[in-house]
Amino acid sequence: MTRKFALAFAAALLPLAPASAAETRTIPGVADPYRSDAFGPDPMPAIDAALAKAGQSGKPVLLVMGTNGCHDSAWLANLLATDRFAPVRDRYEIVYADIGMPHIRGLGRNPEVAKRFGFRIRGTPTVAILDANGTVLNRKAAPEWRNAASRSDDDIYNELMD
Repeated sequence: MTRKFALAFAAALLPLAPASAAETRTIPGVADPYRSDAFGPDPMPAIDAALAKAGQSGKPVLLVMGTNGCHDSAWLANLLATDRFAPVRDRYEIVYADIGMPHIRGLGRNPEVAKRFGFRIRGTPTVAILDANGTVLNRKAAPEWRNAASRSDDDIYNELMD
């Protein structure tokens, strides 16, 4: 590739880049939200601990079934970690369960999580709101979170705070 061609190619790509960082939707990163260092790769102990805390606190559990390899799952976990979503974190016992991407053959993990709560995962994240007994309170809406990165922050906030 000649230098002249390389410069022309780079100049052609320039309009495709965002004009400023303000035009891109970014949030601070959470290193690995779907892996619990406290309990290891099996999410069941973390889920059981969140349900036990819910029994004591009276808060519902926000069970986020996803994986870091899914942009919607990662986006939602990072959004929930922002200052704006502190009231959401105060309202729920939040637990992240790494279920991989079971809707894609061979990429699922920890299938017992979805089975325990009666879900057939069709996309990640699937977000279940549970009472302290583990009863799913939002069965119909839980699968609709698989497009979390495409939803507005306001819509997510409002849905979780209603």
